[in-house]
Amino acid sequence: MGMPGGFEIVLIVMVILLLFGAKRIPELAKGIGQGIQEFRKASDDIKKEIDKGAEEVKNATSPSSGDKEKESKSDN
Repeated sequence: MGMPGGFEIVLIVMVILLLFGAKRIPELAKGIGQGIQEFRKASDDIKKEIDKGAEEVKNATSPSSGDKEKESKSDN
Protein backbone atom coordinates (compact mmCIF):
# COMPACT_ATOMS: atom_id res chain seq x y z
CA MET A 1 0.00 0.00 0.00
CA GLY A 2 1.67 3.18 -1.18
CA MET A 3 0.95 6.86 -1.32
CA PRO A 4 -2.43 7.86 -2.70
CA GLY A 5 -2.44 8.94 -6.32
CA GLY A 6 -4.09 11.93 -7.92
CA PHE A 7 -7.53 10.36 -8.24
CA GLU A 8 -7.56 9.23 -4.61
CA ILE A 9 -6.62 12.69 -3.39
CA VAL A 10 -9.40 14.29 -5.47
CA LEU A 11 -11.87 11.75 -4.10
CA ILE A 12 -10.81 12.45 -0.50
CA VAL A 13 -11.14 16.22 -1.02
CA MET A 14 -14.62 15.78 -2.50
CA VAL A 15 -15.74 13.65 0.45
CA ILE A 16 -14.41 16.25 2.88
CA LEU A 17 -16.26 19.00 1.01
CA LEU A 18 -19.47 16.99 1.15
CA LEU A 19 -19.14 16.22 4.85
CA PHE A 20 -18.10 19.63 6.15
CA GLY A 21 -19.04 22.14 3.45
CA ALA A 22 -16.86 24.80 1.88
CA LYS A 23 -17.45 27.34 4.67
CA ARG A 24 -16.35 25.01 7.47
CA ILE A 25 -13.06 23.88 5.93
CA PRO A 26 -11.11 27.12 6.68
CA GLU A 27 -12.38 27.00 10.26
CA LEU A 28 -11.27 23.38 10.61
CA ALA A 29 -7.86 24.17 9.12
CA LYS A 30 -7.43 27.12 11.50
CA GLY A 31 -8.37 24.95 14.47
CA ILE A 32 -5.94 22.23 13.40
CA GLY A 33 -3.19 24.84 12.97
CA GLN A 34 -3.80 26.27 16.43
CA GLY A 35 -3.79 22.78 17.91
CA ILE A 36 -0.46 21.97 16.28
CA GLN A 37 0.98 25.27 17.50
CA GLU A 38 -0.15 24.59 21.08
CA PHE A 39 1.27 21.06 20.91
CA ARG A 40 4.65 22.35 19.74
CA LYS A 41 4.69 25.01 22.45
CA ALA A 42 3.86 22.46 25.13
CA SER A 43 6.50 20.03 23.87
CA ASP A 44 9.11 22.83 23.81
CA ASP A 45 8.17 23.77 27.39
CA ILE A 46 8.50 20.15 28.51
CA LYS A 47 11.88 19.85 26.79
CA LYS A 48 13.10 23.03 28.51
CA GLU A 49 11.96 21.69 31.90
CA ILE A 50 13.73 18.38 31.31
CA ASP A 51 16.93 20.15 30.24
CA LYS A 52 16.71 22.45 33.27
CA GLY A 53 16.26 19.47 35.60
CA ALA A 54 19.16 17.61 33.99
CA GLU A 55 21.38 20.67 34.39
CA GLU A 56 20.39 20.99 38.06
CA VAL A 57 21.20 17.32 38.68
CA LYS A 58 24.51 17.72 36.88
CA ASN A 59 25.41 20.77 38.98
CA ALA A 60 24.34 19.06 42.20
CA THR A 61 26.40 15.91 41.55
CA SER A 62 29.58 17.53 40.25
CA PRO A 63 32.01 18.88 42.85
CA SER A 64 32.37 22.64 42.86
CA SER A 65 35.74 24.37 42.57
CA GLY A 66 35.68 25.18 46.31
CA ASP A 67 35.38 21.49 47.16
CA LYS A 68 38.37 20.67 44.95
CA GLU A 69 40.51 23.22 46.78
CA LYS A 70 39.55 21.71 50.15
CA GLU A 71 40.42 18.23 48.88
CA SER A 72 43.83 19.33 47.60
CA LYS A 73 44.66 21.07 50.94
CA SER A 74 43.65 18.01 52.94
CA ASP A 75 45.91 15.81 50.76
CA ASN A 76 48.97 17.88 51.72
